[in-house]
This record gives sequence, structure tokens and C-alpha cells, in this order.
Amino acid sequence: MSLTNDQVRGIARLARLSLDEAEVAEVADKLASILGMVDQLQATDTAGVVPMAHPLDAAQQLRADEVIETDHREEYQRNAPLTEQGLYLVPRVVE
Repeated sequence: MSLTNDQVRGIARLARLSLDEAEVAEVADKLASILGMVDQLQATDTAGVVPMAHPLDAAQQLRADEVIETDHREEYQRNAPLTEQGLYLVPRVVE
């Protein structure tokens, strides 16, 4: 598929790209190459191909859900200026 220079300028304007006249022809060739590759992909017969989430048939390794760190809340709150019932008290910002 080929693109005209006007189409490339329109695409560049939509993408907010500034292209000078020398670049328009080069970008048109590159875009035509990309569109040609897309046409090749669309021509491929995918009937009977099962969609997959990942190309490798592998299961994700999950770790056991267990607590590995101790609770340091009281230790941290000793450094805070104001706390109450395990919460940090801060000055009101919105009235």
C-alpha cells in the first residue's frame, strides 16, 4: 500500500510531528513498508488457531502466601508526634 505525500503530511499533523519536504518521502516509504507488513499478517490463515495468552505453555510460579515480616507499627509510631488507636494524627487540611 502506498501513501501520498498529502496523506503523510496529514498523519504527521495529527501526530503533531513537524516534517520538512525532504522527510515526507522517506516517512512515506517507511509507512508503506509497515502497512505492507500488516497486509502480510492479515493475509495469514488463522482459522483453527486457538488464541493464547502467552507463546510458551508455562505456569507462573507463585510463592506461598505467608507472613515473613514482623509488625513494626508500635516501633514506628513511637517516633510520630501524635498517634491514637494505632493511627497517625495529622493536622486538618480541608475544612
